[in-house]
Amino acid sequence: MPAFTEFDFVQVLDQGPCYEYIVLVTNTDLPLSAVAQGYRDRADCENVFDEIKNQWGWAGFVTQDLRRYRIMARLIALVYNWWNIFTRLAQPDRHLEAVTSLPLLLHAVGRLVTTGRRKIVRSTSTHALGPARSKRF
Repeated sequence: MPAFTEFDFVQVLDQGPCYEYIVLVTNTDLPLSAVAQGYRDRADCENVFDEIKNQWGWAGFVTQDLRRYRIMARLIALVYNWWNIFTRLAQPDRHLEAVTSLPLLLHAVGRLVTTGRRKIVRSTSTHALGPARSKRF
């Protein structure tokens, strides 16, 4: 395959179909799979912020008092972190959003079992879609 110069690349684009979007890759040292993984990781981070804003009410507050605003923002972040820890005990291999996991996990009963030096948290869901899971500590 011959090496292309910038001028050859522009000519190839002029001959091809015209699209309304462009993909810009800034690092040519990475293989294509690493660039794609970087975009997936970025999308995962943006999904968390989108979930906090839209499902947890962190989109904005209507108070002019900065102190109350900060208290509410910190409370929402704290409860979100607690919910994340709770859902990771039930599903350790993936992130669960509150909207989809709330009905499933509110029907769960947890129990701490201590045997020897191991502590096992067993969560049993009475929901129709929830299998029983256990997590060792």
